[in-house]
Amino acid sequence: MNTAELTLAGGRVVTPDGVLEDGWVRISGGHIAEVGTGPARGPAVDLGGRWLVPGFVDIHCHGGGGGSFTGIEVDQAHTAITAHRAHGTTTMLASLVSASLPDLAKQISGLADLVTDGLLAGIHLEGPFLSAARCGAHDPAILRPPETAAVQQLLDAGQGAVRMVTLAPELDNAENAVRQLVDHGVIAAVGHTDAVLEQVVPAVEAGATVATHLFNGMRPLHHREPGPIGVLMEDERVTVELICDLVHLHPTVVKLAASHAGTGRTVLVTDAISATGAGDGTYELGKLPVTVVDGEPRLADGSLAGSTLTMDVAFRNMVTCCGLSVPEAVAASSTRPAALLGLADRVGAVRCGLAADLVVLDADLRLTGVIKDGAWASGEVPLPMVEPRR
Repeated sequence: MNTAELTLAGGRVVTPDGVLEDGWVRISGGHIAEVGTGPARGPAVDLGGRWLVPGFVDIHCHGGGGGSFTGIEVDQAHTAITAHRAHGTTTMLASLVSASLPDLAKQISGLADLVTDGLLAGIHLEGPFLSAARCGAHDPAILRPPETAAVQQLLDAGQGAVRMVTLAPELDNAENAVRQLVDHGVIAAVGHTDAVLEQVVPAVEAGATVATHLFNGMRPLHHREPGPIGVLMEDERVTVELICDLVHLHPTVVKLAASHAGTGRTVLVTDAISATGAGDGTYELGKLPVTVVDGEPRLADGSLAGSTLTMDVAFRNMVTCCGLSVPEAVAASSTRPAALLGLADRVGAVRCGLAADLVVLDADLRLTGVIKDGAWASGEVPLPMVEPRR
């Protein structure tokens, strides 16, 4: 079937203005040309009452399908991109873990062409500017403060491909590093931190606007010392990442955080590693061995080491287990992360003129189809065709 012209009809279409019952979307030239309700003109794919939502945007992902972004083999990056696209992620950042500056520079350079080609929306550096006290699955021997020269070395390696950097605000020069990142158009994120409130506030004032996987890898919230969680949840300038695999966070915590931050500040992420979709076994995250049992990746000491989550599962968990609505989940999985990356004029919503990146979900919110730039990711139409109603 020629997907240059494609109409999807008879679905529950989630748009920025609400849910269109018996909605339809016409795709032309890889973009959304029209959105409406009622009978569609011409032959159409019959959604049969399924949900139609924008393609997912994942700003924190280390790999999948057995492939990792944390090496220099481009084939592995392609494997990870393909694995997550099959689960509805049509836009993503490649997240790298802590490594030496020369190693990170090589990894960044190796991924930069994929950013130029549009396969990745950018690179996220989760380290090495992290706290050893809250390092999680990062080698503490590699961690270092964000000196100006070190930050610049990594930014230069990407030649514009680096879009986000996570750092711990209590480290020496952190406040200056945040300003440096912002001056280069890079998102500064707070994470893997043992900071107290008085150390986090200056970083936010300097321009940090993301909480890297809120609650995980940071000093816990305490009623007498709110720490990073209190600051990052409360400040209206900060977007909070949530890993909604029901392992990193209890459903009640997801609901509390998402309800407090609202649709304008909540983002679902996977924090997925290469084991995602590849089964239980032994893997590496950076250079650290990770054992996956029953889908949970852990280091030898039992610490969680990323996840095996995909965005379609995160979306479904947010609605069915955490009590959020489908439109709220769309905002957290597509609209808000697209806006955060400055891509709201290209992706993240079902709206005329945007890229035709779409996900079809059944009544149980299980994925049944993915469209990227107007073409089915599977290469085949997974749903029946119908003729126009008269």
